[in-house]
Amino acid sequence: MAHDVAIAAAYELKPGRYPEFSAEDMYREVVTRALREWPVKPKDIDGLLTAPSGMVAGKIDALSHEKLAGKLGLQPRFANTMSAGGATFAMMVLRAIAAVRDGQAEGVLCVGSGKFLKQGAGGGEIVARLSSEPDFELPYGPCIPALYALIASQFMAERGATPEDLARVAVSARRWALRNPRALMHERGEITIQDVLSSRVIASPFHYLDCSVPTDGGGVLLVTSAARARELTPHPAYILGYGEMHRPASLSETGPRLIESGATQTGPAAFKRAGLTQRDIDLVQLYDAFSATPLILLENLGFCAPGTAGRFVQSGATDPGGSLPMNTGGGLLSFGHTGEASGMSVLLEGVRQVMGQAGPNQVEKASTALVHVYGGMMYEHATLILGRSP
Repeated sequence: MAHDVAIAAAYELKPGRYPEFSAEDMYREVVTRALREWPVKPKDIDGLLTAPSGMVAGKIDALSHEKLAGKLGLQPRFANTMSAGGATFAMMVLRAIAAVRDGQAEGVLCVGSGKFLKQGAGGGEIVARLSSEPDFELPYGPCIPALYALIASQFMAERGATPEDLARVAVSARRWALRNPRALMHERGEITIQDVLSSRVIASPFHYLDCSVPTDGGGVLLVTSAARARELTPHPAYILGYGEMHRPASLSETGPRLIESGATQTGPAAFKRAGLTQRDIDLVQLYDAFSATPLILLENLGFCAPGTAGRFVQSGATDPGGSLPMNTGGGLLSFGHTGEASGMSVLLEGVRQVMGQAGPNQVEKASTALVHVYGGMMYEHATLILGRSP
């Protein structure tokens, strides 16, 4: 993909609880704060992409872009509200690139915000209803951890992964969070494999510390021409490669091969477009709603041979100082799972690393980053390969 369009700026709210803001208010707040920091005026924005607000809270607004544009005084030529779960934000970037390249817009904001209800408040039930087949799954009362646990159980049975391997993913994420002052778990201290295995069982094989941490948050990216991006930052983030795919929206319809996710197709597509291989990637950001999914994605994306991801993570390869830094902001497991904006959190960390703006958790060599996000129970998939400017 040509270097004529780039991500020029990134901003993210610190994850936490924002009771003073509604889901709709969160959108306005994240963009307002970003524009205060960026050398960009609202009049410079003529493109706007959002995700539906209020999804996790059960109050879905499918026209977030219209309300946000009105509140900010924007009059975008190119705008839409998109929905593909956690994969939405990587998909936004590709559509923003196309809009800039085709002359539909000069500067496109890609925005996501989320308020994640606690499990006791019904947040998990709402998401489970949205992600389950209504006739053959929903009547059995599924919950999100149990649905993911089915995928994890097949992975462990077929690829030989152990509970200790899953726990080691959570340990690695926490080590990165300890370096990241913005992470929700930054001050909670290091955890061990035994800490994870000793935490209460949520849905076997997942323990409490195998699960992401629900929180509120949000973030925004500015996609514009490369020339304009270089005026705004010394190191824009270029999109070198991209892959996208969509599967049926339930485990029942996905078929028996749950552990062969859409990443088996989006990864090769992204590498082909970029003209790169796994050896050329400096770091990865892999959507980690639960500790098993990064292991599955490492194998599906070709970084590890089938059956070896557990040993790879156990070796320390994904830790600070490792050969393939992974989820360098702490991931959803320790940075925080920011509701509908969780995919944006994963993407933003990759963007910050490539732009050299990650702060204390900046990886020394971060010329290329692979970001993989998915939506639902691993139904919708998108892979981005980001590169620093020449």
